[in-house]
Amino acid sequence: MVECADMSKVITSVNVEGRAKLGIRPGDTVRVVQNIIELKKSRGTDKKEKTIKNTRKQAFEGLVLSVKHGAEAGGMFTVRATLSGVGVEKTFPLYSPVIDSIEIVKRSKVRRAKLYFIREKAAKAVRRQLRNARMMNLKSDETVVVDEVAVEETPIVEEKIAEVVV
Repeated sequence: MVECADMSKVITSVNVEGRAKLGIRPGDTVRVVQNIIELKKSRGTDKKEKTIKNTRKQAFEGLVLSVKHGAEAGGMFTVRATLSGVGVEKTFPLYSPVIDSIEIVKRSKVRRAKLYFIREKAAKAVRRQLRNARMMNLKSDETVVVDEVAVEETPIVEEKIAEVVV
């Protein structure tokens, strides 16, 4: 039996040492760039189905809520971002070949290992903004104009009804 001294090395497309040294922790704001493969099926003139692969990069920037299993082989981290007013959470494997790059944008000091309570805080803030928005809609110029037009039309209709009755 032939033994190789370097059997612990695994061939992978991921920079394992670089991602382990990142030291992602809760409270960090990270930008994760993913490689997304889009498959497009179409039929040509020969009526055979053709599949076209299109690869693009998509960035997802948000707050790290939790890191599970640290820098181990199965390490995962959860990132939360607000996109178009909707909270979106994604869980990424640390050593996934789908992830092109991970960049730490900002580091914040937090006193919790898991920041799940931020979900409720964000929901309350959104509800508060909606409450203020409802009040602003009542004071807008459009509603005042609509009310004035409705008030002017109403007496005319009442006069015609009064003439018919008499």
